[in-house]
Amino acid sequence: MKQDKPTLGILLMLLFCIFAPLGDAYAKILGGTVPLAELVFLRFLIQAVVLVPLAYVTKRPMKLSGRVFAFAWLRVILHIIGIASMFAALQYLPLADAVAIAFVMPFILLLLGHFLLGEEVGLYRLIACLVGFAGTLMVIQPSFQQIGMPALLPLVVAVVFSGFILTTRQISKDTDPIGLQAINGVMAIVLIGPVLFLMSDSGLDVFRLIAPASDQLVTILTWGAIGTLAHLLMTWSLRFAPSATVAPIQYLEIPVATLFGWMIFGDLPNHLAAAGIVITMAAGLYIIWREQANAALAKAQSSLSQTSHAAE
Repeated sequence: MKQDKPTLGILLMLLFCIFAPLGDAYAKILGGTVPLAELVFLRFLIQAVVLVPLAYVTKRPMKLSGRVFAFAWLRVILHIIGIASMFAALQYLPLADAVAIAFVMPFILLLLGHFLLGEEVGLYRLIACLVGFAGTLMVIQPSFQQIGMPALLPLVVAVVFSGFILTTRQISKDTDPIGLQAINGVMAIVLIGPVLFLMSDSGLDVFRLIAPASDQLVTILTWGAIGTLAHLLMTWSLRFAPSATVAPIQYLEIPVATLFGWMIFGDLPNHLAAAGIVITMAAGLYIIWREQANAALAKAQSSLSQTSHAAE
C-alpha cells in the first residue's frame, strides 16, 4: 500500500539526482575502453542479476501476459535504443551537455500526449515547450559545431525515452515496477546476447568483445550497482510521494552532472550552453508548475461540483 511520506520521497529523489549522473559518469569512463554493444549488454545483465533475485525474495509478480507482454517487449526495445544512444553520446559530449539536452524529454512528452493521447495542452505550456526547445538548441549548437551529428544523440535519447515512458504508462497499473524492471533486464539479455555473439566477428568496433581487466571489472560492477540503486531510489521516491512533488527535483540532475563533469573530466559548458541549460530548466519547471496548477484547479472544480450536486 502506498504511504504518504513526502519528506522521505523528496530525500530519495535527491539521492537519485546524485546517483543517476554518477552512473552516467561511470558509463562515460567505461565507454572509452569497452565497446558499445558489450557495455549495453553488461548494463542489462547487471540489472537482471540484481533485480530478479530481489523481485523473487520480495515476492514481486514477474508474470506478464497478453497486452502487457506485448507492451513490455516494445518497452525493452525502446530502453535498449535509449541506453545505447546515451552511452554513445557520452563519448562525444561533456556530461552536463548530454544530460541537459536529454531533458528536452518533458517537452516531447507533452506534445506526444497531446497528439497521440488527446491530452489538452494550453497556449502557455506550448510556448514553454518552444522556449525549452530553443534552450536545448543553445546547448547543442557549440557541440554540433565541433563534432557534428553525434551532438544530436541526446535528442534521440529524449525521443526514445518519451516513447518508453508512454509505453510504461500503458502497463504501469498492471505491473509491479521492480518486477517489471527485472523482466526488462532478462528480455534485454535475450535480445542483445545473440546479436552480440553473431556480430562479434563482423569487424565493427561497436560489436567487438573484450575480456575486461580486473580494474575494469571493479568499475563495471560499481557502475552496475550505482545504476540499479538509482532506479530503485526513483521507484521508492514515487512510492512515498506523488510525482507532482518530486518531478521538479529531477532537474537537479543537470547541476549535479555539471559538477561531476568538472570534477572527473574537467568539462564545463561554455557561456552559450550554460545559458541554454538555464532556459531549458526554467521552461521545464514552468511546465511542471502549470500542470500542477491545472490539476489543482480541476480537483477544486470537481469537488465544488460534487458539493453542489449533494446540496441539490
